[in-house]
Amino acid sequence: MKIKEFITEFEQIIPISQAEDFDNVGLLCGNPEREISGVLVCHDVLENIVDEAITKNCNLIVAFHPIIFSGLKSLTGKNYVERSVLKSIENKIAIYAVHTAFDNDFFGVNFGICEKLGLKNQHILMPKISNLKKLEVYVPKDHSEKLKNALFEAGAGNIGFYDECSFSVSGSGTFRPKEGSNPFSGTLNKRENVDEQMLSVIFEHYKQHEILQAMKSAHPYEETAYQIISLENENQYCGLGRFGDLETEMQEIDFLNFVKEIFNLKIIRHSESIGKKIKKVGVLGGSGASGISAAISKKCDAYLTGDVKYHDFFSAENKMLICDIGHFESEQFVTQQLFKILSENFPKFAILKSEGNTNPVNYFL
Repeated sequence: MKIKEFITEFEQIIPISQAEDFDNVGLLCGNPEREISGVLVCHDVLENIVDEAITKNCNLIVAFHPIIFSGLKSLTGKNYVERSVLKSIENKIAIYAVHTAFDNDFFGVNFGICEKLGLKNQHILMPKISNLKKLEVYVPKDHSEKLKNALFEAGAGNIGFYDECSFSVSGSGTFRPKEGSNPFSGTLNKRENVDEQMLSVIFEHYKQHEILQAMKSAHPYEETAYQIISLENENQYCGLGRFGDLETEMQEIDFLNFVKEIFNLKIIRHSESIGKKIKKVGVLGGSGASGISAAISKKCDAYLTGDVKYHDFFSAENKMLICDIGHFESEQFVTQQLFKILSENFPKFAILKSEGNTNPVNYFL
């Protein structure tokens, strides 16, 4: 399998379109035409990870964090970023990063955290404003099923955990072929009345080109009548963070000790005690102070994330326990998640989990 073929299939599982606008995800370097010898899954692409890929004969590294993010203007090896990228290029190793596409994924980073905590009744903490569009197209009734199947094949009609979703309304359409036309039916300069259906399907915006191509190929008319409508619904299956309920509510001290055990923590920085039991918990892997207000609005009793600044803790206002468990610590399950997804979906070549990533932050206790 070529790298570009792998990417096409992988992005059907974790769409790169889910990533935040600021992010640098996808294929960062490497020849997409190259055949894959093996895939190494890691958290961060550092020099030792590239060395590991070389040793294990893996010419594709799938990483969570992008090693190339912003401001890279040269490749001379003057810092760890440039050295890692140079070594990858010199050894014909491609780097692919998933980052916030996996943060926003329904079964991504925050799903993994919630599963470790055993949270029930899980929901997205900050759903993305919909990137969905609706296609309405008019088609002769006898050709409706053929067109519907073509649209579904192109990726239209997916809603959450359902696919092949559509709606149709029957009606009567008219048209009059003029000189120069090549009508599917009807006579020049004579009005034609046709039993038609208005077929409606929704789709993710990035699929628009393929869906319109499929529509025009399957449609019998020379001129296809259709319209595209942008939707503003919240996407309940895509977004940052997550929240849910503990199976049994806990006292604060018991909850903090529970979190320390689950995440193998030495310390937890947290806001002032709120003096109530913990039941509803919000999470956001990585730097998640931006989710504090959303967690409060969802009436979470506690919120777990990383990189909380001094003044962020004041935002708790005695309504919620804010817990800074660390950036890496909150994302520590990501490599295993990605490894599992890749192993299950790409059994024809070696998928290896890196042994080289460790937390760069150390503590003196």
